[in-house]
Amino acid sequence: MLAPMAGITDQPFRQLCCQMGAGLAVSEMVSANPKVWKTEKSKRRLIHGSDAGICSVQIAGSDPEELAYAAQVNVDNGAQIIDINMGCPAKKVNKKLAGSALLKEPTLVEQIVKSVVNKVAVPVTLKIRTGWCENTRNGIEIAKIAEHNGIQSLVVHGRTRNDFYKGDAEYDTIKAIKQAVSIPVVANGDITNAIKASQVLDYTGADAIMVGRGAQGRPWIFREINHFFETGQHLDPPSLEEVSSIMIEHVKGLHTFYGDFMGVRFARKHVSWYMQTLDPEKQFRSIFNALESEQEQLEALIRYFDNLI
Repeated sequence: MLAPMAGITDQPFRQLCCQMGAGLAVSEMVSANPKVWKTEKSKRRLIHGSDAGICSVQIAGSDPEELAYAAQVNVDNGAQIIDINMGCPAKKVNKKLAGSALLKEPTLVEQIVKSVVNKVAVPVTLKIRTGWCENTRNGIEIAKIAEHNGIQSLVVHGRTRNDFYKGDAEYDTIKAIKQAVSIPVVANGDITNAIKASQVLDYTGADAIMVGRGAQGRPWIFREINHFFETGQHLDPPSLEEVSSIMIEHVKGLHTFYGDFMGVRFARKHVSWYMQTLDPEKQFRSIFNALESEQEQLEALIRYFDNLI
């Protein structure tokens, strides 16, 4: 599965990852606060097409009634799964008692889960971390609350909120959560290649793997993982020709989805991730990031790969 990542898992990227073998791609989180839904960013996040596989939409907030309403609105707009965010470590989210801050409030977690599950007719899933901090690692308690109140599956990122993305993810808590509940458990955190995916799946006993940052600039990681699971063999990396094709189509998709001004800016971010291994000196990236039009970006990519190939 592709993890929900704000500013990253937009419709073009979800569609690409599904084409590359992701079984499910979860949307960027949508705020449960209706007051922000009229912004351009929120309007785009509320567009749910069927071209990116099964439509799983993540919602974020702390008010049970607001979250339930947001869930229903997104289902009415095409969401086939509602995912509740209790894993985001960002300070601006946590200060509103949303994201991983909710892990400190098990009673509120139960109220939210009940409210959302009772509101919509589609499956409701939950994404959490192992706890707020090392001394309050209560992932098992939260998982049991989720199971007892109708959550259909649970994603666990192997860090506490206080870890943010520092250090290494730990999988002991995910393994313990999997043993404590009967609903499907998905392991998440630091899965960057097929071997790591296999090791984490075997160690935790989880039912699935979710990839986040490991897919940035490498959307083909999903087919590599699938191939390794199916055959035990490593899949050859994509050729330069294929990387070129994937990047150019992705950039075109960003231009179409966001329009000229924002599309160019989102393309810079994704191209930077693609180029981490191809352009370690960052020479091309510095040139690319100065370009201001869709045509300039596409022409630069074509020239770059023509020279490489």
